[in-house]
Amino acid sequence: MAHALRLARRGLYTADPNPRVGCVIVDGNDVVGKGWHVVTGGAHAEVAALRDAGDSARGATAYVTLEPCNHQGRTAPCTQALLEAGIKRVVAAVKDPNPHVQGGGLHTLEQAGVDTACDIMAGEARALNCGFFKRAATGLPWVRLKIASSLDGRTAMASGESRWITGEAARQDVQYWRARSSCILTGRGTVLADDPSLNVRLEPRDFGVGGKLRQPLRVVLDSCLQTPPAAHLLNLDGEVLLLCDSRYAERRYKQASVAVRAVPTSGASLDLPAVLALLASEHQANEVHVEAGATLSGALLAADLVDEILCYMSTDLLGNDTRAFASLPLQHMAERKRWRLHELRKLGDDLRLRLRCATTFGAQEN
Repeated sequence: MAHALRLARRGLYTADPNPRVGCVIVDGNDVVGKGWHVVTGGAHAEVAALRDAGDSARGATAYVTLEPCNHQGRTAPCTQALLEAGIKRVVAAVKDPNPHVQGGGLHTLEQAGVDTACDIMAGEARALNCGFFKRAATGLPWVRLKIASSLDGRTAMASGESRWITGEAARQDVQYWRARSSCILTGRGTVLADDPSLNVRLEPRDFGVGGKLRQPLRVVLDSCLQTPPAAHLLNLDGEVLLLCDSRYAERRYKQASVAVRAVPTSGASLDLPAVLALLASEHQANEVHVEAGATLSGALLAADLVDEILCYMSTDLLGNDTRAFASLPLQHMAERKRWRLHELRKLGDDLRLRLRCATTFGAQEN
């Protein structure tokens, strides 16, 4: 199963919005087939492994990191492929949370006389597809808030100057987190102040994949629709979604890749749960990567909508008259937001902290 999970990770940057799945077929002590899900619409991991195994699959055991599908989607059911290949035992890391499956795949195999087992390295399998599992369970994506801050927790000087707080290694690392995400989310203020690209700027070979690299959907929360047509992120490869108040939804941009959509408001701002629900339902967003200013970052944190903080911290001190990474008007210790350290890594002269809230969906997972 550990081997299958390593294979599944090969789809980390390409399989979205499908889950990352790996499969290993074993006959006795010999691995006779292996495969992983590369891209939506392509062969599922089980089918790829069966093709690799050929006739050696008959009578063998398949280890797969997610319960085999039992329904007709873009591809035929994997349960049928396993049965036709003569697989005698299927070991799944975890059941599929998809309501079209949810135990049905293993049940179909059992009814056909195949021996099955489940919950083998389940925590690791869920962690690899944290957004897929959360979206299936809650209708919302996994939200990862990226921050680049100084040692004293500041993100910019009072003037807005912020380049560069962290070094090249940290900035390069961000590209991998962008690439694995379904969407990259920001606010109008960041677009107007920084004119960011918010795209993946590495080459496919840097991710170990061939062909053209998938660009995540870039999403801008812009209630009054003030994003200028010349904004950098509107004029790059990939799709852009501008979310606004319904009063401005009739406006259109000349770029065919730019869509405008109205979402409900909450007071003077866009309703953040509604925004995330829309991304999950209409765009199949599993993981949303947020790179935003203090207002949007603070609003997401205040509403307990952030599952994970990805903080790149330099060893610099920026001083008092500088900007914090989130606007959180807390007054008392009892109001503080508690986060736990999930991972700590050194990148050049900087630190990368991954933090999760105690109430994060699946917080007990790896």
